[in-house]
Amino acid sequence: MNTNPIGIFDSGIGGLTVAKAIQKVLPNESFIYFGDTAHLPYGDKSPDSIRAYSNRIAELLVENKCKAIVIACNTASAHAYKTVVKSIPSHIPVINVVDPVAAYTAAHYQKGKVGVIGTKGTIQSRIYVKRIEKLNPNLKVLSNATPLLASMIEEGYYNNKISQSIIDSYLSKSSFKGIEALILGCTHYPLIKKEVEKFYQQKIEIIDSASVVAQYVSEILKKKDILNTSKRKPKYSFWVSDYTESFEKSTAIFFNQKLKLVEKRIWKDERY
Repeated sequence: MNTNPIGIFDSGIGGLTVAKAIQKVLPNESFIYFGDTAHLPYGDKSPDSIRAYSNRIAELLVENKCKAIVIACNTASAHAYKTVVKSIPSHIPVINVVDPVAAYTAAHYQKGKVGVIGTKGTIQSRIYVKRIEKLNPNLKVLSNATPLLASMIEEGYYNNKISQSIIDSYLSKSSFKGIEALILGCTHYPLIKKEVEKFYQQKIEIIDSASVVAQYVSEILKKKDILNTSKRKPKYSFWVSDYTESFEKSTAIFFNQKLKLVEKRIWKDERY
């Protein structure tokens, strides 16, 4: 029995999709969610900056007794996973959101083409192309950067005519013609999954990283024998590097509960 929380972090609200999926799969587990709102979005930041932010947040979560770290951001997973693993104690598992999705895709699609959409940082890293094609050389991975989507979602613009128009424009690119599945390569994107499905008229699988990652987290906790088997009610904490009322409201709606964000500056002397 290990009652310590799982640490989950992202640049903003996108990682809440992963936290919610983990809550569903592992209802006994507590977690601390950290949204790096002072530095969002990560998609247009340099790899060095992303590594610096990610390392410090992971260290902060470990300092607060987290038993596992989930990098709930594709861009941070692409650029900072290896350095985060090195920066924290080796007995604490670090889970990124790319590898579980790559493994799922390579196993479920033997040949043909799959697409992936994500931030500029994620797409430019070619992380999905490299991971999936290494696991399954018979599968062709086509990727497109969709830089407006994360910011649009952060501002609450989804499930409306404006967002559908932007999504349709991105997905209409000729390079995606004939794909058998589409990976939502940003943890914000499960919030627009219905709109993406509408574009494809339910004819292809839309691979939601949040649910795939949650199942993988469950497997890792079981393997490491660090599941919480107690009957105590789990605790959920939500931290941000820069408080905003809109983020607090969005989080409360997302989890359907009253909550209070706690502001945690990742560097004490930083001024935002």
